[in-house]
Amino acid sequence: MLRTSYQFGLDRWGLALFLAVMLPNFLWFAVPAPCDILRAESLTPVLDAVASVLQVLLAAALCLLRRREAAAVRRAPWNAAAALCVLAYYAGWAAYYDGNAGALVLALLTVPPCLSFLFYTAGHRNLAALVPAAAFTVCHLLHSILNYWV
Repeated sequence: MLRTSYQFGLDRWGLALFLAVMLPNFLWFAVPAPCDILRAESLTPVLDAVASVLQVLLAAALCLLRRREAAAVRRAPWNAAAALCVLAYYAGWAAYYDGNAGALVLALLTVPPCLSFLFYTAGHRNLAALVPAAAFTVCHLLHSILNYWV
């Protein structure tokens, strides 16, 4: 019988990371920011649809798949890097809600959340989540560049 290196099961820290990244988005859906350029119609609807599918795959793999050997991996540096990225992301949202929608703030809303997923999945050696995280990162960067910086 073929034995896979993954098992189904809730990764509580993966779920916590995903919810931590999504929390400001839930706030943004409910409470518009003062200079809310993120609500403008997207110039890249097909790319956005692909990114949405990748985000679902990422969330599922991040939260529901674990490597069997991952328990033995020392994850502290990877987890710390992911946590720092979430803090940078929150700083970006704070600046955005303070009325700043400049390039640096938009970069903080784009890059750190993706890096948090990449750091976490790399540290946990979860290739099943790392692949959609990397693909989502590319889509998210392209979306931001094409919609806000070009």
